[in-house]
Amino acid sequence: MNKLSYILSVIMFFPIMLLSGCRENPSSREYLKKVAANIDQIKSASYFSTNSGSAPGDTSKFTTYDWFNREFSNAADTFIGSTFAWFQPYDTTRMYYYYDGNAQAYIDSVIKTIEIDSFQTNRLPFRPIGPPFFNYTGSIIKYALETKDSIQITLKDYGDTIKFSLYIPHKVVEFFGKPVVTEDPNSALSEKYSRYDIWISKSDNLPYRYRRSMSHSTSWESCKNVRLNKNNTEHFMPSEYFPESFTISLPGKANQLLNDLVGKPAPDWTLNDPYGNKVALKDLKSKVVIIQFTGIGCGPCHASIPFLKQLMAEENLNRIELVSIETWSKNIEGIKRYIINNNLNYKFLTSSPEVTKDYQVRGVPAFFILDENRIVRKIIGGYEKGTTDREIRDIIQRLI
Repeated sequence: MNKLSYILSVIMFFPIMLLSGCRENPSSREYLKKVAANIDQIKSASYFSTNSGSAPGDTSKFTTYDWFNREFSNAADTFIGSTFAWFQPYDTTRMYYYYDGNAQAYIDSVIKTIEIDSFQTNRLPFRPIGPPFFNYTGSIIKYALETKDSIQITLKDYGDTIKFSLYIPHKVVEFFGKPVVTEDPNSALSEKYSRYDIWISKSDNLPYRYRRSMSHSTSWESCKNVRLNKNNTEHFMPSEYFPESFTISLPGKANQLLNDLVGKPAPDWTLNDPYGNKVALKDLKSKVVIIQFTGIGCGPCHASIPFLKQLMAEENLNRIELVSIETWSKNIEGIKRYIINNNLNYKFLTSSPEVTKDYQVRGVPAFFILDENRIVRKIIGGYEKGTTDREIRDIIQRLI
């Protein structure tokens, strides 16, 4: 795809202010309709994508993943209207994830397991999955054209690229096929808002990059080597990419992989903090140790910080030691800023693949509570304000 041109002496732009009572710019609206129509014409797409994410309050990219993607229009799916799959970029036959409207699955090559979820336990009116690139950008543009919300839209012409910007004040709006208003884990600290920027190539009037920005996180995705309408979704069978030796796991059973550590000695480790200091589990002398596996850019992880800070402010290191282990990012300078920006009062270390595997961490946050003999007494997956706080406090009281 063409890069943005920074040599233009004059930048044309067409602002639309879709606030109550404001007039719309017809030419800009017509252009967005054209782009939306072009996306609707995509029945299949394959492309290489780069996905990145940042930490709350930071604009640097903390995590970056590369995938090969296959995306298909799926009118039978009433949630997002797509079937899609992610493959390893170095081996486009090695599938990592798929969604086909009936189920989603992760293929974990580390523990040789295929986790299939048919959404039978999902109580939400939407499916919390990350739609593929063209489905996602199309949903954002359609929302901008159809919503009655107070929004601001700007189109800027950079020569070979049109940059479309959408600003939604006072709301956190995510797109899971349809727009969904969600909670911002930073809402108590900052104003709620949502901003989406989409870069559109003028050669085909299709998106090739977007940026999603909110107070609690920023994420990016760009695609290249795009091939459109070359494949038929009827010929895509996810099961053809299942390794024969892998075990199929259903919802509820995947968590059992975590829970088989309960009652056993915690795997030992020695890890570094971002300043180069080594910290070993065996060196921690407190009666109870809490290990939190976390990911910078993970909303629930970030939401847990006020509770963890309060817990450590109330306790002393003879009773409780808390160690947070970062599993998503190796951005050392960024991790330092994260510690400072959040004024953390507990140890924050960077993980290794071996430690993550030893603790069978499947998602973050994950809390492991160890007794004085370093036996794993409780594992808690996820974080829910209040509920998880009480659960952690209850087990601590039983162990002290």
